[in-house]
Amino acid sequence: MILTEERIGDEQIARWRRDTPGCARRLHLNNAGCALPPRTMTEAVAAHLEREAEIGGYEAADEAKPRIQEAYEHVARLLGCAPRNVAIVENATVAVSQALSAFDFEPGDVLVTTRGDYTSNQLMYLALARRRGIEVLRAAELPAGGVDPGSVRELVRHPRCRVVSLTWIPTNSGLVQRAEEVGEICREAGVPYLVDACQAVGQMAVSPDRLHCDYLAATARKFLRGPRGIGFLYVSDRALERGDYPLGVDMGGAFLTGADRFELVDGAGRFENWEFAYALVLGLGEAVRYALDAGVERCGWRAVELAAYIRERLAAVPGVRVADRGERLGAIATFVIDGWAAPDAVQRLRAIGINTSSATVGYGPLNAPGPGTITAIRISPHYYNTRDEVETATAAIAGLARER
Repeated sequence: MILTEERIGDEQIARWRRDTPGCARRLHLNNAGCALPPRTMTEAVAAHLEREAEIGGYEAADEAKPRIQEAYEHVARLLGCAPRNVAIVENATVAVSQALSAFDFEPGDVLVTTRGDYTSNQLMYLALARRRGIEVLRAAELPAGGVDPGSVRELVRHPRCRVVSLTWIPTNSGLVQRAEEVGEICREAGVPYLVDACQAVGQMAVSPDRLHCDYLAATARKFLRGPRGIGFLYVSDRALERGDYPLGVDMGGAFLTGADRFELVDGAGRFENWEFAYALVLGLGEAVRYALDAGVERCGWRAVELAAYIRERLAAVPGVRVADRGERLGAIATFVIDGWAAPDAVQRLRAIGINTSSATVGYGPLNAPGPGTITAIRISPHYYNTRDEVETATAAIAGLARER
């Protein structure tokens, strides 16, 4: 396998690693959980916190207004949209919640989703079923894994179908679902489409236009390499023109114009809350700027190729089973070590300086990583990781397998 490090060049990779102080201390293969940030991102967050301590929180926010606006512009560049289509929220789950709350569901309405959707999203669907009486329909899977677009096409013909919601890359496998095909089906059917792109943004080029989605949710902390506790929601012009707004709109998203009247703000800001952690907003903006400068597509392909190399190396280790399924696989690799519960193996690896995570049925009860799998270890490389690090991790995993 020819990895992108041979095409990008050792010096460029070394520069990225110098920009990432954590690389000197840890072998970090948990980027699907929380990536190591570039130095400039942490500096942006720390500088604003220091400024708040020096002159006050409101005053520091006023002073930083141009850079706060730049954060919206960077996210808009990342998505190929206008800043007015970007709402900044606490995380991807909040983004999904805000989008779902814009629909006035009635008993008998239908929400179409997949078996691979993120657990927090599945819980929201079931809560809507319990509280609003909607029906949750899950599309069938392809034989190789992942949603069957043909099944979605059938389900959206239901006369009460109100929305299709799909997690593009599930959290507990390398699977990349056919999000663009599903979006085309929704466009043809005139059904609103919500995409959870939490694991996709920063790992691959993301275009809401190509997805034909009304809403797209993402977080900063994963492949974007931003801070924890901040994310964003893309809201299409189509949704804005429909007059969509969240159930819990606050004074950040609307103006109180009378005792019983309010007026929505013009853009996606109607999905925001008034209170912000502005240090994190600035960190998000810097992380996106860094990703754009590095080149999201080439860096994403490097991460995907490293994950493929990990699967190739682990498949040759006795006592290790690669658990990923799907026609297209991304920068997440999941595997099982015979005789090991994944959380225990993750802790052993962490103790020797190798960061991974566990993917259990608790994170995706309808989409376990493989038949009969209870827990799996999740490895998620990024572009600042190296082939040597993969070899080190593989050797450590082989050592665990030999213990049992």
